[in-house]
Formats: sequence, structure tokens, C-alpha cells
Amino acid sequence: MASKTIEFYNRFSGELQEQYLSTSAIEVHKSWMDKYLPSNGVILDVGAGVGRDARYFAEQGLTVVAVEPASEFVRLGRSYTKGSSVQWLQDTLPDLDRVIALQMKFDLVLLSAVWMHVPPSQRDRAFRKLSNLLKPGGVIVITLRHGPNNDSRKMYEVSGAEVELLARKYGLSESETIKSSDTLGRSDVCWETFVVRLPDDGSGSFPTLRHILINDAKSSTYKLALLRSLIRIADGHPGGVLRRENGSVILPLGLVALYWARQYKILLDANIQQSGNSEKGLGFIREDGWGRLDKFSPLDFSIGNYFSGDEANALHATLKHISSTIRKMPVKYTTFPGSKKQIFEAEIKRTPSNVDSIYIDVDSLSTYGEFKLPEIIWELMSLYTCWVEPVVLNEWVQVMQGYKNNQNIPKYALLEHLEWQDAQRTTLLARQRVDQIRKEKPVHCVWSRVPLSIKYDIDHCLPFSRWPNSDLWNLVPTRVSINSNKRDRIPSDARFFEAKNSMIEWWLDAWREEHRRRFFSEARLSLPGLAQTEHDFEEVFEALKLQGIRLVEMQQLRRW
Repeated sequence: MASKTIEFYNRFSGELQEQYLSTSAIEVHKSWMDKYLPSNGVILDVGAGVGRDARYFAEQGLTVVAVEPASEFVRLGRSYTKGSSVQWLQDTLPDLDRVIALQMKFDLVLLSAVWMHVPPSQRDRAFRKLSNLLKPGGVIVITLRHGPNNDSRKMYEVSGAEVELLARKYGLSESETIKSSDTLGRSDVCWETFVVRLPDDGSGSFPTLRHILINDAKSSTYKLALLRSLIRIADGHPGGVLRRENGSVILPLGLVALYWARQYKILLDANIQQSGNSEKGLGFIREDGWGRLDKFSPLDFSIGNYFSGDEANALHATLKHISSTIRKMPVKYTTFPGSKKQIFEAEIKRTPSNVDSIYIDVDSLSTYGEFKLPEIIWELMSLYTCWVEPVVLNEWVQVMQGYKNNQNIPKYALLEHLEWQDAQRTTLLARQRVDQIRKEKPVHCVWSRVPLSIKYDIDHCLPFSRWPNSDLWNLVPTRVSINSNKRDRIPSDARFFEAKNSMIEWWLDAWREEHRRRFFSEARLSLPGLAQTEHDFEEVFEALKLQGIRLVEMQQLRRW
């Protein structure tokens, strides 16, 4: 959208709010809602204005992500939809960077009176991104405005033929075209509504992944290690995405290498053979790196850990060697079915031979280079980890069983050595901070605002049993009775709304000085949509709510 158009909406937001609210969502959208509005699920309202439609959808029991480029509309919309299941993002077409960073899929995407603001040169890219946001069977509802415009907003010509062409190009089928008059009574303005659907027949990413897993030749377990590293990052660290460009996702190569090291540490410490040639060894095993990590455990390779001196140099050398191995082997030899075209890309950056220290976060892991993979593969991994990872593990075990030195190792033992070492379920640091703060002032239960008694609990806001994460942002003090009642449920929008001030107050009090860097490093990697330089507690809170929506959608969890 042109900057002058956004300025217009900001300048006249009050008058426009009155105009928009003079008609109801039912009046504007009755031609398609009865047939296409889902009975449950998540809606993306692009160009949500002041939230008229978003609020109506929320009142029908739907979860809504409302996207709006005009800051004044976002402000008014948040007030108008306050206390409902509407989450607001300030974002704009064609990029939709903040929406895409959520790594969510939607049942319905609505563009009401938006398309005429998108320049024709940007529409192909915008439509591709919108189509990638749909769940299988999901629909895009897009309204086209025909008629003159008499103010300073920039509007471009639109046509139904263009929408039909873009829908076919990106694999969507047209469901219906509806023509209607203007609900504001303007005789020279009329509308066309197009409903297009993503067929529920997959995107081609499952067959591609299956080809890598089942059909690709494997002289070692490298391809499987790479896939599992990516799956684990997609599931646990959606904030690890540096950027998206031309249908690809870019990750820090050091993050991929870190997860590679984390899973191989258990296998190699147990002397389980990982390649067909037992004499040759593995390319990333070097004396200056891996050879000096004997006392490390897999959990040492975790975000937020700090290394100095010889340990830092050993880890640094290990990540460099693994990055090189990834680029030379699995990246080079993993190709699309029937093609020599590589599915993945890895670019290595030059780094110093020695370092004084390493704090494991996005910044440090980005210094080793960048890893690129197709967006559809990444999204498949994000959404279907619980289905894809067991296939990877089963294939890994079969490959290992074919190696000479593993012949006498039972299958269950091989599987045990592939068990992922999750973050420990620990609340010790949070408890220490509660006890320290209480020497100066009361600490309140985040969920009830009641001062804590001597006996209290530390709650994993997003339940550990459903998403193993003990990051500082996820640990909040609460009364024992409330934590017992909450159990493994995700807080509802109303709960989050009521707890916002008390949760941010807890974060401000608890995570100061040396803990603050860790707090934001963990949040940027684990929560969707945060900038890599984010240091705003309110933005972390909004990202926490969005991650809650992701988990509810992906795992069909209950709300509390």
C-alpha cells in the first residue's frame, strides 16, 4: 500500500471508523458468509480496518488475526475488539513479514476492500504469499471495488480475470463469484467478491520429503540428521528464521549445526556407527573441535548457554566443521525427485580461528553462515512435526542397522540413542527470583493478582507437557490452586487479557541485568514474529499469545 494511502487512513481514522461501523459485517458479507465462514478455526483478516469484521468473527467463536498497515486503525481496532479472540498485527501487503513469521495456516483469509490498493506489479507476489497461508481446504475471500475514487487514496484498476489467473497459477480453484451493490449507497461504486479454495490434496512437499527419506541413497546418516535438525528447529524455534525470500526460508547455519551436534553427541559417545565406511569416520570429527567436547552433554548445546576460553574455542571449531560438512555432503546430494537441483543451500561465512567466548543466540549462530530451504518444506515441518519426525527416526534406525558395527545392537537400543534430549523441566531460577523479590515487596500471582503465600507454584504458561520449554518468558509465579486447575491447558484470550499487566510486571522485576539478555534471546528464537533486535516486553507478550494460538491449532489443545 502506498505511504500516502496509509497516511490518509491514519489522518481520517475517526471519520472512517464512524463510516465503517455504520454498516454491519453481516450486511457487507452476507453474500458469502453462510456458505464459506467456518464454524471453528482461525481467520486472517488482511486490511482489518477498525475491526468491524474481526469482532464479528470472534463473536462467532472464531480466532482472528487482524492485519492492518495504518497505526491509527490498529489502535482503534484493539480498543474496539478488546477482550475478544482478536490478535492485531501492524503489517502490510505484499510482504506480510509479521504474519508469515507466525508460521500459522488459516481456514479463511479475508481481503475486504484491499486489493485495489495493491499495485499490479506486486499482486503476483502478494497472491502467492496469501495462498501459502491457507490450510488445505481453506479459502480466500477477496472483494474487488469498481468505480471512481475522489480522495487522496491511491487505488488501481482491478479485474476478476486477474484474480482467476492468479488463483490458477498458485493451485487454487475458484469456488464462486458474487456481484453486489455498494452498502454505503454510492451509485457509482459496485463490488465483486471472489471465493477461491486451496484443494485438500497437498502441496507436493510430502512427496518431496518422502523421496529424501525413503528413496534417496544414503552412504551415511547425514541426510537424516539434517532433516531432523530442521524439524526440531521448525517445531521449537520458529523465531530462528532470519528472513523469507522468493519462496525460501533462511536460517542461521550455526543453529542447524548446533542441532546436528546435539543429536550426534549421544550416538557417537555410544560408538554407534553412522556411515557405511567404519574406517573413514565422519567429516566433522576433528581433534580441535569435537575431540575436545568429551565432557559436554547434549543439553550443553542449548540456546542461552555461555562458553569461554578453551570450551568456547572447541565449540566454535565444532560448529565450523559441522557447517562445512553440511554444505559439502547432505546439502550437495539432496535433490528434487528426478532432478539434479539441490533442495537446500548453505552459504558459509568466514569466521576467526579462535574466540574468547560464545553466547549461544541468533547473533552468534548467524556468524557461521546461512541455510536456505523451500518454504513449503519448512511449513510442512512446522505443522506436522509429530507425524514427520517418527518417519525420520524409523528410517535412521533402519540405516544404522545396515552398518557392520551395529549388527548386534537391538532396534530399541538404537531408538533410545535417538531420543531427543529436551530442555529440562526446571523452575529453579524463577523460584530464586520470587524469593529474592519478596524480601523487598510482595510478588503477585500472575493469573489472579493475589499476593503469593509461602507456598506457591511456578507455572509454565504454555504447558511443558505439550511444548517442552522452560525459557524465562514461559515461567510465571502462581497460586498452587490455580496452577492445579490450569494443568496442561493454554490460557484463553480473556485470561491473557486479564493477566497482561501482572505478567509484564513480573518479567520487569524478575529478569534484570544479567538475565535480561537471556530472556530476550530465548524469546526471539522460541516465539513467532519477534524482530531479532526485539527488547520490548509488550511485544514478547503479544508473541506469547500468538504462540498459544499456534499450539492450539497444531495440537488441538484445550483453552483455559
